[in-house]
Amino acid sequence: MSTATALPDDKKLQELEEKFDPEMRFRPTVPPATAIVKWLLITLSCFHYYTSGFGLLQETTHRGIHMAFVLSLIFLVFAGSKKAAETTPKNSWLTPGGVPLTDWLLGLCCAASVLYIPYVFDGLAFRVGNPSTVDVVFGTVLFFTLLEATRRSMGWPLPLIALGFTAYALAGPVFPGLLQHAGASWSQMINHQYLTSQGIYGVAVGVVATYVFHFVLFGVLATRVGLGQLFLDVAASVAGRYAGGPAKVSVFGSALFGMLSGSSVANAVTVGSLTIPAMIRVGYQKHFAAAVEAASSTGGQITPPVLGAAAFLMIEFLNLPYQTIITAAIVPAFMHFFGVFMQVHFEAKRYGLRGLTEAEMPKLKASLKMRWPTLIPLFLLISILLSGRTPYLAAFVGISSCAIVGVSTANQGNTFKNWAMLVGMHLLLVGIAFGDYGNDNLQVKLALLAVGVIAALALRKFAHITGRISHTDLVEAFETGAKYALAVGAAAATVGIVIGVVTLTGVGFKISFIITGAAQTLAAGMSAVIPAAMATPQALTLFCALVMTAVVCVLMGCGVPTTATYIIMVTVAAPTLVQLGVEPLVAHFFVFYYGVLADITPPVALAAYAAAGMAGSDPFKTGNTAFRLGMAKALVPFVFVFSPSLLLVAKGFTWYDFCVTFVGCILGITMLAAALSKYFLVEMKRWEQYLCFCAAILLIAPGLTVTLIGAAMTVPMVLRHVSAWRALKPAYSG
Repeated sequence: MSTATALPDDKKLQELEEKFDPEMRFRPTVPPATAIVKWLLITLSCFHYYTSGFGLLQETTHRGIHMAFVLSLIFLVFAGSKKAAETTPKNSWLTPGGVPLTDWLLGLCCAASVLYIPYVFDGLAFRVGNPSTVDVVFGTVLFFTLLEATRRSMGWPLPLIALGFTAYALAGPVFPGLLQHAGASWSQMINHQYLTSQGIYGVAVGVVATYVFHFVLFGVLATRVGLGQLFLDVAASVAGRYAGGPAKVSVFGSALFGMLSGSSVANAVTVGSLTIPAMIRVGYQKHFAAAVEAASSTGGQITPPVLGAAAFLMIEFLNLPYQTIITAAIVPAFMHFFGVFMQVHFEAKRYGLRGLTEAEMPKLKASLKMRWPTLIPLFLLISILLSGRTPYLAAFVGISSCAIVGVSTANQGNTFKNWAMLVGMHLLLVGIAFGDYGNDNLQVKLALLAVGVIAALALRKFAHITGRISHTDLVEAFETGAKYALAVGAAAATVGIVIGVVTLTGVGFKISFIITGAAQTLAAGMSAVIPAAMATPQALTLFCALVMTAVVCVLMGCGVPTTATYIIMVTVAAPTLVQLGVEPLVAHFFVFYYGVLADITPPVALAAYAAAGMAGSDPFKTGNTAFRLGMAKALVPFVFVFSPSLLLVAKGFTWYDFCVTFVGCILGITMLAAALSKYFLVEMKRWEQYLCFCAAILLIAPGLTVTLIGAAMTVPMVLRHVSAWRALKPAYSG
């Protein structure tokens, strides 16, 4: 395999992520803090691994333990300021292990306030509505330490939003008109946020503690054992040889890698470390190379089977099985990557950019021979998800399988002992995951796990079995996986404050009424110029509401993670769309997609800025280009609102509607890509660009009639380009 297609080692990748992802910028520590933090992180991962395979704890206890670890660890691994993070750590009585004493105390206070709720759980029903002074004190401590933990791990935007909603809850009488409410005292607010499941301990924290953490850990382990490298080798072999090959590898590689990771920035850093230098080397401009990787990487959050954290929240909000969610995500995810691919292709053709040479491409046969066992965990994970079993059981099997593949198979020279250990350990895993041993179920499963761990260590030592990773690497992966989940854990808890205010004040219904009224007013003005035969007043009202929701989602997403944006907008805006006749599944996907789009939308486009840092390009220019490349993601949500059949599992699905909409989207995205790239078969004239823009909108719009009109509009451009291409063909072939 060419070194040009080899990912940097795990340590280098982690350094890149810490450099470009603000949620991964951990402060340096010295003993004893280094060891304490390391083993707390490993313990957190082990807790989630154990509960996913052997049974979740009582809801409040499970969420409390999760939050206690996450929030207290944030005070240890994230500095209070950028200056403090860059200071060389020193061990003293004021800074034990390089961590200020105040941060140790904040972490302890935060953990105590979180664990107080599980401790008093038996009497909690008698406290709700009548909190004691101790309840209010502990609740107040958690409220402010939570905001500080969120600020440290992901910046000011989300804490400020939470504070804004809190101010609204406390100062209700001073607001004008419809937004006015009776107001709540601090005690009432803490009661709702702290003692009930409608606030901090709500569904967002529950989803992260039950689903998200496990899949983050699975993605880290799958990458460590070599599955990410296999995906990139496959992508390079499939697309690398064609015009602009590295950019097409970026699209395919990010789509495949997105199956493992729901993080846009992590995808951009990991895949971009390979593809961005290669794109620049074959002639792409730096900002375009970075934009391609950023736009492709945002697709990771919408690519089954792992998706982003928001997909797991849909399970809880909509009460739908996970296989329904991942089925609905298939076609929109394809449309996103297809749109980026077509622009990359036209850009390469326009500038005559080459593909990868044979020397630069990996040998697919050799790569498959070396890494095919790494597909086993992904195959098992998908199979269990589709079988209808719980996502956390699927994650448990996937994590365990990654560990088995990592310790029992080698990159080169597997022997009979390796294969015997691989098969034997997987049979043991099946026994743990699916066996039912009656009254002794838990004890037997734990005994089987202990036997497996001891056998693996003994075989590696005494039978001299060499694996892809060592047991030290496995422990390090558990540490890193926990680190990756800290920021999203804090975000989920803070979003609980927002949800708590909405449920306490009823402001969600008021905002829905305001949006609906504004949409109806705008639609009435549009009806004066748009014939009723083209769009009914109801359709125009829905369209205006969608536009307003999309704009707010993008603005909200500037600096706020996708998961938090999704939860806030689902709480506030999705009910409006449902009132206007949109199916809940479709409304949630609409909000989800526009929340993801914020990762490539300036001025705060985290994925674009990470890619720009790796390419050495202008961040704002990169963000604008990435948004242009991701334009399909901005249009497709409108399509599946008006034609829900595109989601495959939405109510009213018909193959006729699906086929018409799917073909129209393919043609429309192609024409849009050509117009944005100013190239189809040859260079485009200005009038052809305008024509393609208009045709693309009609082609993408649901309905056979408008699709045919859009197709007819492209005929003059296509005919001219075919004629010009034929005239230039001898020159190209020469």
